[in-house]
Amino acid sequence: MKLLRGVALSVLLAGPAYAQMPNVNLVPEIQHKTPEEKAQDAIREKAYRESLRKIPDAKGPSDPWGDVRSNEPAPVKPKTATTRSKKTGPTAN
Repeated sequence: MKLLRGVALSVLLAGPAYAQMPNVNLVPEIQHKTPEEKAQDAIREKAYRESLRKIPDAKGPSDPWGDVRSNEPAPVKPKTATTRSKKTGPTAN
């Protein structure tokens, strides 16, 4: 009896979860194209390739901040030697 209750409970809980799953067909039906559709696809492909030829070649990378920045690296400042201050008094070692 407990087994029957467990099975019923799992079926009741799995039902709504199964309903939320998308219906995915892993093997779609193959649709054959008519000769007219094939001709239209060829025309579209040809127009697409011609439109790609009309796009101008890139001139190179553009740098909008190129006029502001200089090409030279920032000058390196030499480090100055720091001097230690001598301690005076009774706590000096």
